[in-house]
Amino acid sequence: MSKPSLLHVVKSVIAAAIGVQSNKNREIDFQHGSLPAYLVVGLVVTVLFIFTIVSIVSAVTGG
Repeated sequence: MSKPSLLHVVKSVIAAAIGVQSNKNREIDFQHGSLPAYLVVGLVVTVLFIFTIVSIVSAVTGG
């Protein structure tokens, strides 16, 4: 198998973050994935998640 696509990396990071990553996909990630790609996507997903939570709380509290 070739290097995983960006879409595969994003889906894999999100699945792992919410705890539904399959064993098959995890094995593909470890065998064919690039650590820097997963770290960058993980960081971006985390920042977007935090920004979303802060925005929702700010909208609800009127701040």
